[in-house]
Amino acid sequence: MKKILTVIGARPQIIKAAAISRAIKNLYSNQLKEIIVHTGQHYDDNMSAIFFEELEIPIPEYNLNVGSGSHGIQTARMIEGMEKLILQENPDGIIIYGDTNSTIAAALAASKIHIPVFHIEAGLRSFNKSMPEEINRILSDHISTLLFCPTQTAIDNLVKEGFSLSTENKPSVDNPHVYLCGDIMYDNSMYFSKISDVKSSIIKEIDVENQNYILVTIHRNANTDDGLRLNSIFNALTYIQQTTGFDIVLPLHPRTNKMMDQLLSKENKALIKENKKFKIIPPAGFLDIISLEKNASLIITDSGGLQKEAYFFKKPCVILRPETEWVEIVQNGNAIIADADQYKIVEASNQLLTKKEYTFPNLFGDAKASEFIVQKIIDCIN
Repeated sequence: MKKILTVIGARPQIIKAAAISRAIKNLYSNQLKEIIVHTGQHYDDNMSAIFFEELEIPIPEYNLNVGSGSHGIQTARMIEGMEKLILQENPDGIIIYGDTNSTIAAALAASKIHIPVFHIEAGLRSFNKSMPEEINRILSDHISTLLFCPTQTAIDNLVKEGFSLSTENKPSVDNPHVYLCGDIMYDNSMYFSKISDVKSSIIKEIDVENQNYILVTIHRNANTDDGLRLNSIFNALTYIQQTTGFDIVLPLHPRTNKMMDQLLSKENKALIKENKKFKIIPPAGFLDIISLEKNASLIITDSGGLQKEAYFFKKPCVILRPETEWVEIVQNGNAIIADADQYKIVEASNQLLTKKEYTFPNLFGDAKASEFIVQKIIDCIN
């Protein structure tokens, strides 16, 4: 039986891994052994441990316990830990997800000792190299053996960078194979949506009405650690709440909570504290997030994952970044890029809330991406 390491470290990667683990368990358990490695990049129980239990993902066999630190320190510790582990386990390949420090660290450690790297969510580009995630995803793509792209745009990006779409001859780091497979988060969202309907009671718990609130998430450093940007976002949110009458539901990332306390103006703090329609809640589990997404009127976020999930559940989305990897949803009119500009956020929200006709073409596959990915990995390592 062949053996692979699945490397995760951030909350979205834990969720993505659920789809692959499910496919292996249901269809390929006699051909492939999966060993899950948690780098410890997100070490808060609310951000990681709850997801393993909730999504029924196998508990990681290893945890590198890297924790927080500067990009250099964190990545270096991960590379050191991953190299030791890879030499110990001698896997036939290693699965990485997305664009975090865990992603690039695992890719570097594996590629330098000639272990094939399989990159899920390959080909995504923001074309903004000031983002650490952009550096991580570009470098990971260029040292991977199999590149699994969620959209045609991702395929096109790789072609522009010189990748061939030929899948002749055996794949290797010098002859990588690129596949359009669809998005495994679409797999997960459709699978867990039904479970969320039964198990999540978040709407009742926070006392909001379906379709009568706006879901907001803010977690990127560029927004949380800049007082001007953070206050601009909250200026917009308080204005939107006051003019629409909608509740604002904000599951609060720990870093955002800390930075709000340090950087928000007294006026914004007072407006939020005094307004009962501002529902600030702890980080929500995945099943609760799905419920909040499905029942919102609008989603305002700087999260790449929530941008997609808004589309999956047919919700308009305001993007709190100057660019997005998911250009398709903007081009189709389902999302608007507003960055942290108070007036653009308000304008985009009003435009999307009053828009009558939306279309949601099938941009992200058939909800069977994970099965396709696992089969291609098995073909590669046999």
